[in-house]
Amino acid sequence: MKIIIETQVNASLDAVWSAWTTPEDIIGWNFASDDWACPSAELDLKKDGNFCYRMEAKDGSMGFDFNGTFIHINPKRAIHYKIEDGRLVTVEFIEQDKSVKVIEEFEAEDENSAEMQKQGWQSILNNFKKHVENKVR
Repeated sequence: MKIIIETQVNASLDAVWSAWTTPEDIIGWNFASDDWACPSAELDLKKDGNFCYRMEAKDGSMGFDFNGTFIHINPKRAIHYKIEDGRLVTVEFIEQDKSVKVIEEFEAEDENSAEMQKQGWQSILNNFKKHVENKVR
């Protein structure tokens, strides 16, 4: 099953792309709720390059590495990657007037409900929007 989420970011395509692909920005938005954090982000943004984003509860009760491999990069247009568990994710960046629509499609996993996964990924995407828009103000 594939899940699609999206947001409209009121910023330039350059600002959106940079925030999505720069480790210093990624740690500022890559978490689903305020009680979680992304203390580190490493990526090699090229075909067959790897990434590792550390996700941790702020209280130290749990954490995990979100790992994967980039399978296609079309700068400022699309990123396709495979998560460590084999699921595919595509991210599209569509420039629209003075904003950018970001559309993410991912394969659902079997442990959590599709709705829970959609809400979690959408929360991260909402944090991304907020991060970028606050940065460009």
